[in-house]
Amino acid sequence: MPYTYEYPRPSVTVDCILFGFDEGELKILLIQRGGEPFKGMWALPGGFLDIDSDPSLEYAAKRELEEETGLTNVFMEQLYTFGDSGRDPRGRTVSAAYYALLKLSDYQKVQAGTDADNVRWFGLSEVPKDLAFDHEKIVAMAIERLKGKVRYQPIGFELLPEKFTLSELQHLYEAVLGVELDKRNFRKKILKMDLLIGLEEKQEGVAHRAAQLFEFDKKRYEELKAKGFNFEV
Repeated sequence: MPYTYEYPRPSVTVDCILFGFDEGELKILLIQRGGEPFKGMWALPGGFLDIDSDPSLEYAAKRELEEETGLTNVFMEQLYTFGDSGRDPRGRTVSAAYYALLKLSDYQKVQAGTDADNVRWFGLSEVPKDLAFDHEKIVAMAIERLKGKVRYQPIGFELLPEKFTLSELQHLYEAVLGVELDKRNFRKKILKMDLLIGLEEKQEGVAHRAAQLFEFDKKRYEELKAKGFNFEV
């Protein structure tokens, strides 16, 4: 006798929160919905799990992201599962949310695809007040997760260009944490960690005095992490 479910099954969706950093501001990628519900409202990229062809939730998230924004090869980490009743007017829906940190220089070209009329990067200060579904809640949780991780892991370097200045690094941490950091103390802590490679190069095309450029030493970080090193700003 084939097994049957005793309880009705909810629909499963995936939502993608992509963070970038540009001009001293943390940014997220949003799409403008092309269909109901919430037609015309801004939302996170995402959609329904195809139970017949999606082998995993992560696969579904990457598929939906590519279909709606054109972005590919994005490494994403699962954030949380959202399943409050009423979050989707079409019926009971459970969403697995994924987030990613991107270098905007590598992902500037986004293009609206299926179910999306528009797609663009928003600075956190300009994100629309009302997002579709419960996406405001998802974005808020992702920001809190980012704030927690950035204090203890060098994930901030994933948002910067390969070569950056100490000022750019400080501005990134200030944008993520939402606080102003003391310049001298920040630089002292960062340089003491011995995780940066100082380059002979300096900024180009700037009106002020050109600052030295640095690179993140990933190999050195892995060596220190194996010994129990904690990255804390």
